[in-house]
Amino acid sequence: MPDTLSTYHLPSPSAASPRPKMAIVSTYDELCGIAGYTRALEKQLAPFVDLTIFDLDQYLLRSRHRRIQKLADAHIKDIAAQLRGFDCVNIQLEHGTLGRTVPQITRRFARLAKAAPALSVTFHTILLGDDMPWDIVGRLLARGHVRSAGRVLSDATRGGRLGRGIQGLLRGLQASKPVSVIVHTKRDQRMMQDLYGLRAVHHHPLSFISPEAARSLRARTSRAAHPRLAGLPATAKFIGTFGFLSAYKGFDTAIRALEFLPADHHLLIFGGLHPQGIRREEPLDPYIRKLLSTAHIGQSPLEALRESGLRLAPSGAELTALLNDHPNSLRERVHFMGALSDDEFFAAAALCDVAVFPYLEVGQASSGPISIALEMGTRIIASRTAAFRAFARYHPGLIEFFDIGNFAELATRIQSPGRSAGVPELRYNTATNAATYLEANFLPAPTPAFLACAAE
Repeated sequence: MPDTLSTYHLPSPSAASPRPKMAIVSTYDELCGIAGYTRALEKQLAPFVDLTIFDLDQYLLRSRHRRIQKLADAHIKDIAAQLRGFDCVNIQLEHGTLGRTVPQITRRFARLAKAAPALSVTFHTILLGDDMPWDIVGRLLARGHVRSAGRVLSDATRGGRLGRGIQGLLRGLQASKPVSVIVHTKRDQRMMQDLYGLRAVHHHPLSFISPEAARSLRARTSRAAHPRLAGLPATAKFIGTFGFLSAYKGFDTAIRALEFLPADHHLLIFGGLHPQGIRREEPLDPYIRKLLSTAHIGQSPLEALRESGLRLAPSGAELTALLNDHPNSLRERVHFMGALSDDEFFAAAALCDVAVFPYLEVGQASSGPISIALEMGTRIIASRTAAFRAFARYHPGLIEFFDIGNFAELATRIQSPGRSAGVPELRYNTATNAATYLEANFLPAPTPAFLACAAE
Protein backbone atom coordinates (compact mmCIF):
# COMPACT_ATOMS: atom_id res chain seq x y z
CA MET A 1 0.00 0.00 0.00
CA PRO A 2 1.43 3.43 -0.89
CA ASP A 3 2.38 5.68 2.02
CA THR A 4 0.16 8.49 0.72
CA LEU A 5 -3.29 7.38 1.75
CA SER A 6 -5.07 10.30 0.10
CA THR A 7 -4.81 8.83 -3.40
CA TYR A 8 -7.80 6.48 -3.12
CA HIS A 9 -11.28 6.91 -4.61
CA LEU A 10 -14.11 4.65 -3.48
CA PRO A 11 -17.12 4.12 -5.75
CA SER A 12 -20.47 5.01 -4.22
CA PRO A 13 -22.95 2.14 -4.67
CA SER A 14 -25.90 3.06 -6.88
CA ALA A 15 -28.48 1.39 -9.08
CA ALA A 16 -26.74 2.76 -12.17
CA SER A 17 -23.37 1.45 -11.03
CA PRO A 18 -23.76 -1.99 -9.44
CA ARG A 19 -21.19 -3.04 -6.93
CA PRO A 20 -18.44 -5.40 -8.10
CA LYS A 21 -18.69 -9.05 -7.14
CA MET A 22 -15.84 -10.14 -4.90
CA ALA A 23 -15.05 -13.55 -3.42
CA ILE A 24 -12.82 -14.37 -0.46
CA VAL A 25 -11.50 -17.93 -0.11
CA SER A 26 -10.56 -18.63 3.50
CA THR A 27 -11.33 -20.56 6.62
CA TYR A 28 -14.37 -18.88 8.13
CA ASP A 29 -16.41 -21.01 10.51
CA GLU A 30 -13.35 -22.02 12.51
CA LEU A 31 -11.66 -21.13 15.78
CA CYS A 32 -8.48 -19.82 14.17
CA GLY A 33 -6.77 -16.52 13.49
CA ILE A 34 -7.31 -16.55 9.72
CA ALA A 35 -11.03 -17.14 10.16
CA GLY A 36 -11.26 -14.29 12.67
CA TYR A 37 -9.48 -11.92 10.30
CA THR A 38 -11.74 -12.94 7.42
CA ARG A 39 -14.81 -12.20 9.54
CA ALA A 40 -13.35 -8.76 10.26
CA LEU A 41 -12.68 -8.21 6.54
CA GLU A 42 -16.26 -9.15 5.78
CA LYS A 43 -17.48 -6.21 7.86
CA GLN A 44 -14.93 -3.84 6.34
CA LEU A 45 -15.65 -4.73 2.69
CA ALA A 46 -19.31 -5.75 2.62
CA PRO A 47 -20.65 -2.17 2.29
CA PHE A 48 -18.71 -1.63 -0.93
CA VAL A 49 -18.72 -4.94 -2.82
CA ASP A 50 -21.10 -7.85 -3.23
CA LEU A 51 -19.06 -10.18 -1.11
CA THR A 52 -19.16 -13.97 -0.99
CA ILE A 53 -16.93 -15.98 1.34
CA PHE A 54 -16.00 -19.54 0.45
CA ASP A 55 -15.23 -21.45 3.64
CA LEU A 56 -12.36 -23.92 3.29
CA ASP A 57 -13.65 -27.10 4.94
CA GLN A 58 -10.89 -28.10 7.35
CA TYR A 59 -12.47 -31.49 8.06
CA LEU A 60 -11.91 -32.41 4.42
CA LEU A 61 -8.70 -30.53 3.69
CA ARG A 62 -6.81 -31.62 6.80
CA SER A 63 -7.89 -35.27 6.78
CA ARG A 64 -5.27 -38.02 6.42
CA HIS A 65 -7.75 -40.49 4.96
CA ARG A 66 -7.25 -41.13 1.24
CA ARG A 67 -10.96 -41.29 0.49
CA ILE A 68 -11.66 -38.02 2.28
CA GLN A 69 -8.71 -36.42 0.49
CA LYS A 70 -10.51 -37.11 -2.79
CA LEU A 71 -13.54 -35.31 -1.36
CA ALA A 72 -11.23 -32.43 -0.39
CA ASP A 73 -10.00 -32.12 -3.98
CA ALA A 74 -13.62 -32.14 -5.18
CA HIS A 75 -14.38 -29.40 -2.60
CA ILE A 76 -11.63 -27.19 -4.08
CA LYS A 77 -12.76 -27.99 -7.63
CA ASP A 78 -16.31 -26.89 -6.75
CA ILE A 79 -15.10 -23.59 -5.28
CA ALA A 80 -12.89 -22.95 -8.32
CA ALA A 81 -15.82 -23.49 -10.68
CA GLN A 82 -17.81 -20.81 -8.85
CA LEU A 83 -14.95 -18.28 -8.76
CA ARG A 84 -15.19 -17.71 -12.49
CA GLY A 85 -18.41 -15.75 -11.93
CA PHE A 86 -16.77 -13.03 -9.82
CA ASP A 87 -15.00 -9.83 -10.79
CA CYS A 88 -12.16 -10.45 -8.34
CA VAL A 89 -11.04 -13.10 -5.86
CA ASN A 90 -8.94 -12.86 -2.71
CA ILE A 91 -7.30 -15.95 -1.19
CA GLN A 92 -6.40 -15.72 2.50
CA LEU A 93 -3.34 -17.96 2.38
CA GLU A 94 -2.20 -19.91 5.39
CA HIS A 95 -0.64 -22.89 3.68
CA GLY A 96 -1.84 -25.53 6.13
CA THR A 97 -5.50 -24.68 5.56
CA LEU A 98 -5.26 -26.17 2.06
CA GLY A 99 -3.80 -29.52 3.08
CA ARG A 100 -1.07 -31.42 4.88
CA THR A 101 1.48 -32.08 2.16
CA VAL A 102 3.31 -29.87 -0.32
CA PRO A 103 1.67 -31.51 -3.37
CA GLN A 104 -1.81 -31.13 -1.85
CA ILE A 105 -1.30 -27.47 -0.98
CA THR A 106 0.29 -26.41 -4.27
CA ARG A 107 -2.20 -28.37 -6.40
CA ARG A 108 -5.24 -26.93 -4.63
CA PHE A 109 -3.86 -23.40 -4.56
CA ALA A 110 -3.11 -23.58 -8.29
CA ARG A 111 -6.67 -24.66 -9.09
CA LEU A 112 -8.13 -21.73 -7.15
CA ALA A 113 -5.63 -19.18 -8.46
CA LYS A 114 -6.07 -20.16 -12.10
CA ALA A 115 -9.87 -19.97 -11.81
CA ALA A 116 -9.94 -16.38 -10.51
CA PRO A 117 -10.55 -13.71 -13.19
CA ALA A 118 -8.55 -11.20 -11.12
CA LEU A 119 -6.61 -12.46 -8.12
CA SER A 120 -5.17 -11.12 -4.88
CA VAL A 121 -3.42 -13.35 -2.34
CA THR A 122 -2.96 -12.38 1.30
CA PHE A 123 0.14 -14.09 2.70
CA HIS A 124 -0.15 -14.65 6.45
CA THR A 125 3.12 -16.59 6.50
CA ILE A 126 6.11 -15.90 4.25
CA LEU A 127 8.01 -19.08 3.42
CA LEU A 128 11.57 -18.52 2.19
CA GLY A 129 13.22 -20.69 -0.39
CA ASP A 130 16.66 -19.14 -0.65
CA ASP A 131 18.92 -20.62 2.04
CA MET A 132 18.92 -23.53 4.47
CA PRO A 133 19.20 -22.50 8.17
CA TRP A 134 22.50 -24.27 8.76
CA ASP A 135 23.43 -21.89 11.61
CA ILE A 136 20.30 -22.86 13.57
CA VAL A 137 20.84 -26.54 12.83
CA GLY A 138 24.45 -26.27 13.99
CA ARG A 139 23.46 -24.69 17.32
CA LEU A 140 20.84 -27.38 17.93
CA LEU A 141 23.25 -30.20 17.11
CA ALA A 142 25.90 -28.66 19.39
CA ARG A 143 23.41 -28.90 22.25
CA GLY A 144 22.48 -32.46 21.36
CA HIS A 145 19.00 -31.62 20.02
CA VAL A 146 19.12 -33.95 17.03
CA ARG A 147 15.36 -34.25 16.58
CA SER A 148 14.89 -30.48 16.71
CA ALA A 149 17.66 -30.01 14.15
CA GLY A 150 15.98 -32.53 11.86
CA ARG A 151 12.65 -30.77 12.27
CA VAL A 152 14.20 -27.39 11.35
CA LEU A 153 15.72 -28.88 8.20
CA SER A 154 12.45 -30.57 7.28
CA ASP A 155 10.45 -27.37 7.82
CA ALA A 156 12.95 -25.33 5.80
CA THR A 157 12.85 -27.80 2.91
CA ARG A 158 9.05 -27.87 2.96
CA GLY A 159 8.85 -24.09 3.19
CA GLY A 160 11.23 -23.67 0.27
CA ARG A 161 9.21 -26.01 -1.92
CA LEU A 162 5.96 -24.24 -1.05
CA GLY A 163 7.43 -20.78 -1.48
CA ARG A 164 8.97 -21.49 -4.86
CA GLY A 165 5.86 -23.33 -6.03
CA ILE A 166 3.23 -20.81 -5.03
CA GLN A 167 5.15 -17.60 -5.65
CA GLY A 168 6.42 -19.04 -8.92
CA LEU A 169 2.87 -19.78 -10.02
CA LEU A 170 1.80 -16.22 -9.19
CA ARG A 171 4.72 -14.78 -11.15
CA GLY A 172 3.62 -16.78 -14.17
CA LEU A 173 -0.04 -15.79 -13.80
CA GLN A 174 0.86 -12.09 -13.74
CA ALA A 175 1.60 -12.33 -17.47
CA SER A 176 -1.95 -13.34 -18.33
CA LYS A 177 -4.28 -11.59 -15.84
CA PRO A 178 -4.39 -9.12 -12.93
CA VAL A 179 -2.56 -10.63 -9.93
CA SER A 180 -1.55 -8.88 -6.72
CA VAL A 181 -0.20 -9.78 -3.30
CA ILE A 182 -1.02 -8.41 0.16
CA VAL A 183 1.46 -8.76 3.03
CA HIS A 184 1.57 -7.32 6.54
CA THR A 185 4.95 -5.56 6.63
CA LYS A 186 7.07 -3.39 4.34
CA ARG A 187 9.91 -5.90 4.72
CA ASP A 188 7.71 -8.69 3.37
CA GLN A 189 6.66 -6.43 0.50
CA ARG A 190 10.29 -5.97 -0.52
CA MET A 191 10.97 -9.68 -0.16
CA MET A 192 8.09 -10.60 -2.44
CA GLN A 193 9.34 -8.13 -5.01
CA ASP A 194 13.09 -8.78 -4.77
CA LEU A 195 13.20 -12.50 -4.05
CA TYR A 196 10.25 -13.72 -6.09
CA GLY A 197 9.91 -10.99 -8.74
CA LEU A 198 6.24 -10.31 -7.98
CA ARG A 199 4.57 -7.07 -9.04
CA ALA A 200 1.65 -5.21 -7.41
CA VAL A 201 2.64 -6.09 -3.84
CA HIS A 202 0.68 -4.18 -1.18
CA HIS A 203 1.39 -3.97 2.54
CA HIS A 204 -0.86 -3.19 5.51
CA PRO A 205 -0.87 -4.38 9.12
CA LEU A 206 -3.73 -6.56 10.29
CA SER A 207 -6.75 -4.50 11.32
CA PHE A 208 -9.91 -5.78 12.98
CA ILE A 209 -12.08 -3.14 14.65
CA SER A 210 -12.83 0.49 13.82
CA PRO A 211 -12.03 3.24 16.35
CA GLU A 212 -15.71 4.04 16.89
CA ALA A 213 -16.59 0.39 17.52
CA ALA A 214 -13.62 0.07 19.88
CA ARG A 215 -14.65 3.12 21.88
CA SER A 216 -18.22 1.84 22.15
CA LEU A 217 -17.07 -1.58 23.31
CA ARG A 218 -14.66 -0.14 25.88
CA ALA A 219 -17.43 2.03 27.29
CA ARG A 220 -19.73 -0.91 27.95
CA THR A 221 -17.11 -3.42 29.10
CA SER A 222 -16.59 -3.83 32.83
CA ARG A 223 -14.84 -6.31 35.09
CA ALA A 224 -17.95 -6.69 37.17
CA ALA A 225 -19.79 -8.13 34.20
CA HIS A 226 -17.20 -10.87 33.75
CA PRO A 227 -18.21 -13.77 36.02
CA ARG A 228 -14.77 -15.41 36.05
CA LEU A 229 -13.21 -12.25 37.47
CA ALA A 230 -15.95 -11.44 39.98
CA GLY A 231 -14.00 -12.83 42.94
CA LEU A 232 -10.94 -10.67 42.39
CA PRO A 233 -10.54 -7.34 44.21
CA ALA A 234 -11.44 -4.15 42.37
CA THR A 235 -7.88 -2.93 42.83
CA ALA A 236 -6.35 -5.92 41.03
CA LYS A 237 -4.14 -5.12 38.06
CA PHE A 238 -4.75 -7.35 35.05
CA ILE A 239 -1.95 -8.48 32.74
CA GLY A 240 -3.39 -10.12 29.64
CA THR A 241 -1.82 -12.60 27.25
CA PHE A 242 -3.73 -13.62 24.13
CA GLY A 243 -3.81 -16.35 21.53
CA PHE A 244 -3.66 -20.09 21.14
CA LEU A 245 -1.51 -21.88 23.71
CA SER A 246 1.70 -22.68 21.88
CA ALA A 247 5.34 -22.75 22.95
CA TYR A 248 6.38 -19.93 20.61
CA LYS A 249 3.93 -17.56 22.36
CA GLY A 250 6.25 -17.48 25.40
CA PHE A 251 3.46 -17.34 27.99
CA ASP A 252 5.83 -18.99 30.47
CA THR A 253 7.92 -15.80 30.32
CA ALA A 254 4.88 -13.81 31.49
CA ILE A 255 4.37 -16.27 34.38
CA ARG A 256 7.98 -15.91 35.49
CA ALA A 257 7.63 -12.11 35.33
CA LEU A 258 4.59 -12.36 37.63
CA GLU A 259 6.85 -13.74 40.38
CA PHE A 260 8.62 -10.35 40.46
CA LEU A 261 5.40 -8.31 40.66
CA PRO A 262 3.29 -7.31 43.67
CA ALA A 263 0.51 -9.65 44.78
CA ASP A 264 -2.19 -7.37 43.32
CA HIS A 265 -0.99 -8.20 39.76
CA HIS A 266 -2.86 -11.05 38.08
CA LEU A 267 -2.09 -12.80 34.79
CA LEU A 268 -5.07 -13.58 32.56
CA ILE A 269 -4.29 -16.11 29.81
CA PHE A 270 -6.94 -15.66 27.11
CA GLY A 271 -6.86 -18.56 24.68
CA GLY A 272 -6.89 -22.32 24.44
CA LEU A 273 -5.27 -25.03 22.37
CA HIS A 274 -5.52 -24.68 18.62
CA PRO A 275 -8.08 -27.21 17.32
CA GLN A 276 -5.44 -28.72 15.03
CA GLY A 277 -3.05 -29.08 17.98
CA ILE A 278 -5.34 -31.29 20.07
CA ARG A 279 -3.91 -34.81 20.12
CA ARG A 280 -5.80 -38.03 20.59
CA GLU A 281 -5.63 -39.63 24.05
CA GLU A 282 -3.23 -37.00 25.41
CA PRO A 283 -4.35 -36.27 29.00
CA LEU A 284 -2.50 -32.93 29.24
CA ASP A 285 -0.86 -30.92 26.48
CA PRO A 286 2.91 -30.63 27.06
CA TYR A 287 2.89 -26.83 26.85
CA ILE A 288 0.02 -26.50 29.29
CA ARG A 289 1.97 -28.82 31.59
CA LYS A 290 4.96 -26.48 31.27
CA LEU A 291 2.83 -23.43 32.12
CA LEU A 292 1.37 -25.14 35.19
CA SER A 293 4.83 -26.23 36.27
CA THR A 294 6.28 -22.73 35.81
CA ALA A 295 3.48 -21.33 37.98
CA HIS A 296 3.85 -24.23 40.48
CA ILE A 297 0.13 -24.87 40.15
CA GLY A 298 -0.86 -28.30 41.49
CA GLN A 299 2.78 -28.97 42.25
CA SER A 300 4.52 -29.85 45.51
CA PRO A 301 8.11 -28.83 46.32
CA LEU A 302 9.14 -32.48 45.93
CA GLU A 303 7.73 -32.63 42.40
CA ALA A 304 9.51 -29.39 41.52
CA LEU A 305 12.82 -30.78 42.78
CA ARG A 306 12.37 -33.99 40.85
CA GLU A 307 11.58 -32.02 37.66
CA SER A 308 14.92 -30.26 38.14
CA GLY A 309 16.66 -33.65 38.11
CA LEU A 310 17.32 -34.05 41.84
CA ARG A 311 16.61 -37.37 43.55
CA LEU A 312 15.78 -37.15 47.26
CA ALA A 313 14.70 -39.61 49.94
CA PRO A 314 13.15 -37.39 52.64
CA SER A 315 11.34 -38.73 55.68
CA GLY A 316 9.19 -37.55 58.60
CA ALA A 317 8.40 -33.83 58.89
CA GLU A 318 10.66 -33.05 55.96
CA LEU A 319 8.62 -35.34 53.72
CA THR A 320 5.35 -33.76 54.90
CA ALA A 321 6.62 -30.27 54.05
CA LEU A 322 7.80 -31.38 50.63
CA LEU A 323 4.41 -32.92 49.80
CA ASN A 324 2.42 -29.78 50.62
CA ASP A 325 1.49 -27.16 48.04
CA HIS A 326 4.47 -25.34 46.62
CA PRO A 327 5.12 -22.15 48.65
CA ASN A 328 5.60 -20.18 45.43
CA SER A 329 2.41 -21.39 43.79
CA LEU A 330 0.74 -18.74 41.64
CA ARG A 331 -2.60 -20.54 41.42
CA GLU A 332 -4.43 -17.52 42.89
CA ARG A 333 -2.79 -15.12 40.42
CA VAL A 334 -2.66 -17.04 37.11
CA HIS A 335 -6.05 -17.44 35.46
CA PHE A 336 -6.69 -19.55 32.36
CA MET A 337 -9.59 -17.81 30.66
CA GLY A 338 -10.11 -20.24 27.77
CA ALA A 339 -10.82 -19.77 24.06
CA LEU A 340 -12.90 -16.74 23.09
CA SER A 341 -15.26 -15.63 20.35
CA ASP A 342 -14.36 -12.53 18.32
CA ASP A 343 -16.42 -10.14 20.46
CA GLU A 344 -15.18 -11.74 23.71
CA PHE A 345 -11.61 -11.29 22.48
CA PHE A 346 -12.15 -7.56 21.89
CA ALA A 347 -13.75 -7.16 25.31
CA ALA A 348 -10.96 -9.11 27.00
CA ALA A 349 -8.38 -6.67 25.65
CA ALA A 350 -10.38 -3.79 27.11
CA LEU A 351 -10.42 -5.45 30.54
CA CYS A 352 -6.64 -5.52 30.89
CA ASP A 353 -4.34 -2.85 32.28
CA VAL A 354 -1.58 -4.12 30.01
CA ALA A 355 -1.41 -6.67 27.20
CA VAL A 356 1.82 -8.68 27.05
CA PHE A 357 3.12 -10.47 23.95
CA PRO A 358 6.21 -12.44 25.01
CA TYR A 359 6.59 -14.37 21.73
CA LEU A 360 9.76 -16.16 20.67
CA GLU A 361 11.38 -15.39 17.32
CA VAL A 362 10.04 -17.97 14.87
CA GLY A 363 9.92 -15.91 11.67
CA GLN A 364 6.28 -15.00 12.17
CA ALA A 365 4.99 -12.30 9.81
CA SER A 366 2.12 -10.87 11.86
CA SER A 367 -0.07 -11.28 14.94
CA GLY A 368 -3.80 -10.77 15.16
CA PRO A 369 -3.95 -10.46 18.97
CA ILE A 370 -1.49 -7.54 19.15
CA SER A 371 -3.46 -5.70 16.46
CA ILE A 372 -6.71 -6.19 18.38
CA ALA A 373 -5.18 -5.08 21.69
CA LEU A 374 -3.79 -1.92 20.07
CA GLU A 375 -7.09 -1.06 18.37
CA MET A 376 -8.94 -1.61 21.66
CA GLY A 377 -6.67 0.95 23.34
CA THR A 378 -4.79 -1.35 25.72
CA ARG A 379 -1.21 -0.61 26.75
CA ILE A 380 1.07 -3.11 24.97
CA ILE A 381 4.43 -4.63 25.94
CA ALA A 382 5.93 -7.00 23.38
CA SER A 383 9.11 -9.01 22.94
CA ARG A 384 11.53 -7.58 20.42
CA THR A 385 10.77 -9.98 17.56
CA ALA A 386 11.07 -9.01 13.91
CA ALA A 387 7.28 -9.16 13.45
CA PHE A 388 6.54 -6.87 16.40
CA ARG A 389 9.26 -4.40 15.42
CA ALA A 390 7.76 -4.27 11.92
CA PHE A 391 4.27 -3.80 13.37
CA ALA A 392 5.49 -0.93 15.58
CA ARG A 393 6.74 0.97 12.52
CA TYR A 394 3.12 1.39 11.44
CA HIS A 395 2.17 2.63 14.93
CA PRO A 396 5.17 4.57 16.29
CA GLY A 397 5.29 5.19 20.02
CA LEU A 398 2.47 2.78 20.87
CA ILE A 399 4.42 -0.45 21.52
CA GLU A 400 6.87 -0.99 24.40
CA PHE A 401 9.55 -3.65 24.03
CA PHE A 402 11.61 -6.06 26.13
CA ASP A 403 14.22 -8.64 25.13
CA ILE A 404 12.87 -12.08 24.25
CA GLY A 405 12.64 -14.29 27.34
CA ASN A 406 13.86 -11.62 29.79
CA PHE A 407 11.16 -12.00 32.43
CA ALA A 408 12.94 -9.63 34.83
CA GLU A 409 12.92 -6.83 32.25
CA LEU A 410 9.28 -7.59 31.47
CA ALA A 411 8.35 -7.26 35.14
CA THR A 412 10.15 -3.91 35.32
CA ARG A 413 8.34 -2.72 32.19
CA ILE A 414 4.95 -3.69 33.58
CA GLN A 415 5.56 -1.70 36.77
CA SER A 416 6.89 1.36 34.98
CA PRO A 417 4.54 4.11 33.77
CA GLY A 418 3.22 3.54 30.28
CA ARG A 419 0.70 4.85 27.83
CA SER A 420 -2.71 5.60 29.33
CA ALA A 421 -5.54 3.36 28.21
CA GLY A 422 -7.73 4.73 25.46
CA VAL A 423 -8.45 4.12 21.80
CA PRO A 424 -5.61 5.76 19.83
CA GLU A 425 -5.88 7.54 16.51
CA LEU A 426 -4.20 5.13 14.13
CA ARG A 427 -2.94 6.09 10.68
CA TYR A 428 -3.37 2.47 9.58
CA ASN A 429 -6.84 1.26 10.53
CA THR A 430 -9.88 -0.60 9.22
CA ALA A 431 -10.58 2.14 6.68
CA THR A 432 -7.10 2.07 5.17
CA ASN A 433 -7.21 -1.72 5.29
CA ALA A 434 -10.41 -1.71 3.23
CA ALA A 435 -8.73 0.73 0.83
CA THR A 436 -5.79 -1.63 0.45
CA TYR A 437 -8.04 -4.58 -0.37
CA LEU A 438 -10.01 -2.60 -2.92
CA GLU A 439 -6.86 -1.42 -4.67
CA ALA A 440 -5.25 -4.87 -4.52
CA ASN A 441 -8.35 -6.31 -6.17
CA PHE A 442 -8.16 -3.75 -9.00
CA LEU A 443 -11.22 -1.82 -7.83
CA PRO A 444 -11.60 1.96 -7.49
CA ALA A 445 -10.20 3.05 -4.16
CA PRO A 446 -11.54 5.49 -1.55
CA THR A 447 -11.41 9.26 -1.26
CA PRO A 448 -10.00 10.99 1.82
CA ALA A 449 -13.60 11.73 2.87
CA PHE A 450 -14.36 8.03 2.85
CA LEU A 451 -11.27 7.27 4.89
CA ALA A 452 -12.38 9.76 7.54
CA CYS A 453 -15.93 8.37 7.69
CA ALA A 454 -14.91 4.70 7.64
CA ALA A 455 -12.51 5.24 10.54
CA GLU A 456 -15.37 6.33 12.79
